[in-house]
Amino acid sequence: MWDVKAVSAAVLGALKTYRLTESDAHDVCQDAWLELLRAPGVLRDEAKLGAWLTTTARRRAVRMITRNRRENPRPLRDAELTPGVGPTPEAVVVRAEIDRALWAAVDLLPDVHRRLMWLLAHRPELSYAQLAGELGISPASVGRLRRRCLDRLGRILEKGGWA
Repeated sequence: MWDVKAVSAAVLGALKTYRLTESDAHDVCQDAWLELLRAPGVLRDEAKLGAWLTTTARRRAVRMITRNRRENPRPLRDAELTPGVGPTPEAVVVRAEIDRALWAAVDLLPDVHRRLMWLLAHRPELSYAQLAGELGISPASVGRLRRRCLDRLGRILEKGGWA
């Protein structure tokens, strides 16, 4: 039979590289065990229990990190923390000018880059798989496309004086 504590300790050790909180790491480990219990027969060789649980836990950790990254709200600005006090007129004008410059730069990008930027700005809840579906590309290409797009956008903004 399995030494549950030893196997769980090994799985938790493997999860340290994901920089999860201790409670999140324990949740991921527990979820991996639950997945094993919910799908009897998924583990054909009991000697590979540790490897199976570690792989399952790592996949769940990546999903948790991705989900948490999308759910973290942006920090509030000082003006937003004070009730009844909004941004100054100067701040509104500067923000509008920055937005105008950004979207003017986006308009200079190739079509697929423009569509990606629009989706990232207006539909942040989309996963990479959903973004890939919208763009008609492979999900594995979304990250590289995003990086190229942001690099190109940065160069355009720098040329326009927006360092």
